[in-house]
Amino acid sequence: MNSVETIKQEEAQKPELRGYKTVCAKLGLSMCAYFIFRFLATLASAGLSSISDNMNGSLLGLLNYFIVIIMVYIIPLIFTVVIFKYKTPLRVLYKKPRRVVRYLGTFPAAYGLGYGVALLTLLATFLLSKIFGGETYIEQILRPTTVEATTNITELIMMMILLVVVAPIFEEYWVRGVMFDALAPYGTGIAILLSSLLFGLMHGTLYMLFYTFAFGLALGYIRYASGSLFVVTILHALVNSVSATILFLQSLSDITKGQNRVLNTVEMIYIVIVLVLVLVGVIAFFARIPKMRKYKFENPWTEISPWKKIGIFAVSIPIIIMAVLAFNELSGFLLFDLLK
Repeated sequence: MNSVETIKQEEAQKPELRGYKTVCAKLGLSMCAYFIFRFLATLASAGLSSISDNMNGSLLGLLNYFIVIIMVYIIPLIFTVVIFKYKTPLRVLYKKPRRVVRYLGTFPAAYGLGYGVALLTLLATFLLSKIFGGETYIEQILRPTTVEATTNITELIMMMILLVVVAPIFEEYWVRGVMFDALAPYGTGIAILLSSLLFGLMHGTLYMLFYTFAFGLALGYIRYASGSLFVVTILHALVNSVSATILFLQSLSDITKGQNRVLNTVEMIYIVIVLVLVLVGVIAFFARIPKMRKYKFENPWTEISPWKKIGIFAVSIPIIIMAVLAFNELSGFLLFDLLK
């Protein structure tokens, strides 16, 4: 290729390259807003608790959950929609695909992939603790974080609603809707990969990152194959409902102080069923790999390799700032202390 052709090719790439860099920057800004408002929600909840000693516990719990929904989900999502100028109609985004039952049938495989990775993370944590002995930094950042059980019925109901309804709807619209569609013009494979990475980072710790990233890959693939958020939102809700049910049973156990034998038996049986589901899901995932190969990802921007696209994403300044906020849970609080 002569120099003239090279220059023409580079000039042809510039609009798409600038557009892709802009998308990466906006993704970083969106995630920065998410972490900042999550930090502010934590401060707001702490402040509310400190000034409401005489407030009813149920009312306090409701207020805290409304703070979470507004500041962690609604405000950052609105910010994301605005900066991307996202206008895809809901009837298009949530159109019902032809093979709904078939896509819903991927639930065991998607669940098995995510929680199979989660179990591997737990195994890695256990091995690291044995190798290094006692508490280590690596063990701390890999330790699973879960929503704690509660004896407050109102708070328990709000937890269930947040896990099974609010989180799936907002997160899927945000990640597999706005973010996925923003990245798709640069390759659907890149869209699935990077949106899944951001989905994993949303969940705070490295433990959560690993399995939510894996689960996000499965959801991203289904989003691409079905062309709709309809199925992935349901699948997300189903996965969260498994954890929500465990939380519900644990909370009931705490309320009865562990003295209800029937409830204790039901809880143990359910945990066994979940473990079997993970095992079956892992097998189902590997069985589906040959079928997945039938879907070829669209790559309309072939002038730049996927690895270079990942590199451009990684060196974007807003993405770097977002990564610092994501991997250092104390960064926001440290900044707050410096400003005091």
